[in-house]
Amino acid sequence: MDEDLLADLVRRSALGHEDAFAELYDLTASRVYGVILRVLRSSDQAAEVTQEVFVEIWRTCTRYRLDRGTVLTWMLTIAHRRGVDRIRSAQSRTDREERYSRQTMAEPRDDVAESVEQRWDTDRVRAGLAQLTELQREAVTLAYFGGYSQSQIAGLLEIPLGTVKTRMRDGLIKLRDALEVRA
Repeated sequence: MDEDLLADLVRRSALGHEDAFAELYDLTASRVYGVILRVLRSSDQAAEVTQEVFVEIWRTCTRYRLDRGTVLTWMLTIAHRRGVDRIRSAQSRTDREERYSRQTMAEPRDDVAESVEQRWDTDRVRAGLAQLTELQREAVTLAYFGGYSQSQIAGLLEIPLGTVKTRMRDGLIKLRDALEVRA
């Protein structure tokens, strides 16, 4: 390929001569397309990126400097970079979609089994509470279902704090045994 001719076509294209750019395209399109096709390995995407490359060449041909390399090297460098950018963009999009799907996909649930298990746990707790004395049940219920602290329970029931602690400890031990919890 005649480098002087290509340099002249780029210079004339920079001045806005469309016929010069059309000739530059005709002389170099197959080489540009070939570089991009080797990078992307998809003829459809290579054709699309080739068009993007020539649009970029048209827009930036005023910046071409002969002392930095040949016209063909400059054009093929742009083509290669665009191809690599397309691959990175596609990979980034794939990674982003995978992250999104991992974040938004709910774990499969069996609502019926969960409902049955929750009901079974509720029945076991009720049966365990039934085995406590009235005083133990009152202290445990106020603490765990009422949200009161041991000192607040002592104030509500008007009994010493030590008594509340003893009732709760004894009640929780009985409850643990009734629920067959291993310590």
